[in-house]
Amino acid sequence: MSYDPFPSHPYRPPGPSPSHDPYPHETYPWAPREAPEPAGRRPRHHTALGHHSDLRVLRSAYRLQRRVATLTALGYFVLFLLLSAFAPSFMTSTVTDGLPTGLLLALVQVPVTWLAIALYEQTARRRVDPIADRIRKQAALDARREGTR
Repeated sequence: MSYDPFPSHPYRPPGPSPSHDPYPHETYPWAPREAPEPAGRRPRHHTALGHHSDLRVLRSAYRLQRRVATLTALGYFVLFLLLSAFAPSFMTSTVTDGLPTGLLLALVQVPVTWLAIALYEQTARRRVDPIADRIRKQAALDARREGTR
C-alpha cells in the first residue's frame, strides 16, 4: 500500500466552521451596489412570464386549434383519395343524371376547406385569443412594473 502525500480531500477537524469572512474585501468595489428595499413595503415577486402556466395553456389551446382545422381539411381530402384508390366503382357511379360521385366529392372539398377555416377562426376567437390577450396584458403590466424600479 502506498501513501499519498496530497490527498484529494484534505482532513478538516470536526467542529464549528470559522465564523469570520474568508474574503473581507469586495471583489469589484466599483460595481454599483443594490439599493436596499424600502422599509414597510414588502416586495411582490411575480413568476417570470416564460415559466407561467398561461403559456402552457395557450400552447395547448393553439395546438388543439391547429389539429381541428388540419384534421378537418386533410381528413376529408385523405378520405377522397382513399375512395378514389380503393373504390373506383363507387367514385364512377352517378349521383344524378351525368354527375359522377367522384366529381361531386371533389367539388365538396371547397366547402369543407371553408369549414376548416371557419372552425379555425371560431376556436381562435373563443379559446386562443382570450388567453393570448390575458398574457399580453400581464406582460405589459410586468414591463411597467419593471420600468418603475
